Amino acid sequence: MKRVFKGSDILNPMLIMALLFFTVLQSKAQQLKPAESGYVPVNGIKVYYEVYGEGRPVVLLHGAFMTIEGNWGQLIPELSKTRKIIAIELQGHGHTQFSDRKLAHTTLASDVTGVMDHLKIDSADVVGYSFGGTVAYQVAIQSPKRVKKLVIISSTYKSTGWRPEIANAFKNMKPEYLTNTPMKTAYDAVAPDKTKWTKFLEQMIAFAGTPFDLGDANVAKISAPVLIISGDNDGLDKVELMKTYQLLGGGISADLAPMPKSHVAVVPAQSHVGLMMQTKTILGYLDGFLK
Repeated sequence: MKRVFKGSDILNPMLIMALLFFTVLQSKAQQLKPAESGYVPVNGIKVYYEVYGEGRPVVLLHGAFMTIEGNWGQLIPELSKTRKIIAIELQGHGHTQFSDRKLAHTTLASDVTGVMDHLKIDSADVVGYSFGGTVAYQVAIQSPKRVKKLVIISSTYKSTGWRPEIANAFKNMKPEYLTNTPMKTAYDAVAPDKTKWTKFLEQMIAFAGTPFDLGDANVAKISAPVLIISGDNDGLDKVELMKTYQLLGGGISADLAPMPKSHVAVVPAQSHVGLMMQTKTILGYLDGFLK
């Protein structure tokens, strides 16, 4: 069924971003066949996970409103050739049930380590995109020994890390804008309870629109090497991005001092949506950094 856009829809950049991203990635996503999948009871909900490949473990955390296949469908087949991939669907997303449990970065991060505990994984490289990137930051902050290397794709640890128009977009976003869209179709295909769609959207929109800050001091204490990947026009405030990199030990003259263990990559001519579509580029950065 085609979605008929109203004038108010077209003025909502967050809606356009989410729909474009989901539609394009879903059309390109490969049919993934995990070696293992299941649910882990943790913090009062059952969190869904999938495992692919063998080798040193990599945990993947998706963006808002996304599923494993929708977000990582192009990357998992390549990454799993040499690594063990653990892809997780966060609260209310994909196969993971909706819950009235209050959304909090600390709880979501605890969900991630709970899945790792279930799979007997002491530590792993953690890769997060957008919403999942913020959760990945929190995992590294509250469970530093569980994270060997951290990759943050188009994300920030505080709401002021986004440009103001991103926060403003959520103020006008409504659940009904996503009716009869590919995102709804994908949700219906895997959600344990399809009737929770509207409640899920309301919960996520409210959470996304609430200011947050995981703390400069906490980020500065992250012990794992961090790779930040950003599109040059992905909605992140680049001044704040470089402040983040400086907190992680970067932004120096490496001709006069040792190269920092953390790195930043700004990909030209890329939006928040477009960046995640650059499979070869992201794989190249991941391959070099995670090795």
